[in-house]
Amino acid sequence: MKKYIYFPTGVCSTKIVIYINEDNTINKIEVENGCPGNSIGISALCQGKKIDYVIEKLEGIKCDKKVTSCPDQIARALKKIN
Repeated sequence: MKKYIYFPTGVCSTKIVIYINEDNTINKIEVENGCPGNSIGISALCQGKKIDYVIEKLEGIKCDKKVTSCPDQIARALKKIN
């Protein structure tokens, strides 16, 4: 398993840690300083999914009037990994 750290911009969260399994699936996502319930829920839904699938589902999601969101930032982090 590999660990990746991403520092998001434009959102409440300050750090995203992503653990990727050898088969290119997501093992776990940890989001620091974001909305706890949403972050835990997103992590649970992403667990076991392929990176490309998660990028497709989360990319472009906006939070209120912001141009990005924590899910979008996760997609951006995954694009850097992929």
